[in-house]
Amino acid sequence: MHVLILGGTTEARRLAERLHGEPGRRVTSSLAGRVASPRLPPGEVRVGGFGGAAGLAGWLCAHRVDLLIDATHPFARTMSFHAAAAAATAHVPLLALRRPGWVAGPGDDWRPVPSLAAAAELLGEGLGSRVFLTTGRMGLAAFAPLASTWFLLRSVDAPEPPLPPRAEVLLDRGPFSLDGERALLRRHRIDALVTKDSGGAATAPKLTAAREAGIPVVLVRRPPVPEGVPVVPGVAEAVEWVRERR
Repeated sequence: MHVLILGGTTEARRLAERLHGEPGRRVTSSLAGRVASPRLPPGEVRVGGFGGAAGLAGWLCAHRVDLLIDATHPFARTMSFHAAAAAATAHVPLLALRRPGWVAGPGDDWRPVPSLAAAAELLGEGLGSRVFLTTGRMGLAAFAPLASTWFLLRSVDAPEPPLPPRAEVLLDRGPFSLDGERALLRRHRIDALVTKDSGGAATAPKLTAAREAGIPVVLVRRPPVPEGVPVVPGVAEAVEWVRERR
């Protein structure tokens, strides 16, 4: 049985670790190639795009893929819809593995928005003058017009322009500690946080630090999974789905 995992997340890597080496199973992980030094999973690995939904469908057929698992980042909307279309074309069962989103607790001041553009609009209305921006290196052009706001931009790899004119770039990779996030907010005098609802524990400490400091959080909501695609919240459930289809 050939399983193709569309990866790039911690969950995708852990899923490959669980499935790799099981008798009668071949595991291939596909990475988009947007991170310069990704943490590679065990098994076969391919890097780069497929050429859209049609290209992915052709790859599924050419490599005789039996099961397709979309374990991409919750905000990889285009890839998820390409996976759904390709799976339907190639008649390959598809599962989406999505870690649960974050849930606000007592004391949190969260401002949900539908997009990066909406987040930038909210900041432009005066929410924060020193902003911790942790939405990754893609899509930062939405914040470039905000000339009066100072940004601390954190990403794994260096972002490309256009960027906000008043910005400091911090290259770092999670997981992040709560003490570290507290110190970062104090050191840079942050008064607003912008992030995507990626979920997971690796980057959640910034939310706790923001709550403790009374800092508002602009939270970009994640896009929906394509209609009709089954979804599981964790690696264990994805492993069970695979094993049920021996």
